[in-house]
Amino acid sequence: MAAYPGAMTRVLTFGTFDLFHIGHVNVLLRAADLGDHLTVGVSSDELTMAKKGRYPVYREEHRLAIVSSLACVDDVFVEQSLELKGEYIAEHRADVLVMGDDWKGRFDHHREQCEVIYLPRTAEVSTTDIIQSIRRDLD
Repeated sequence: MAAYPGAMTRVLTFGTFDLFHIGHVNVLLRAADLGDHLTVGVSSDELTMAKKGRYPVYREEHRLAIVSSLACVDDVFVEQSLELKGEYIAEHRADVLVMGDDWKGRFDHHREQCEVIYLPRTAEVSTTDIIQSIRRDLD
């Protein structure tokens, strides 16, 4: 975890955090429990389009404001690229990288920089499912 005994353990996680829901709350609380300082990278609108094939419902400024308002979150920034994880880990001096288990194995190569933990997603809730449910209700 931390580089030396008594040092603050810095946790870094990432997400889109669009249509904020209980699954987002759960992963952020669990990530925060793994250390003393939680930094969250919020996917840019362009990165969200590249990852999900759609723009987020909420603009990145709004998603940043929502995530930064949470008591368990100490710092937020805009994530521009999945390929910059190593740079983000170094920049934020992360001891632990936390990702959802839907990314399991994808970031294992960062174990040279920090501990990598994949947390299970909250069952039966996702932004995609919420959007699909709203669309069905409107039809």
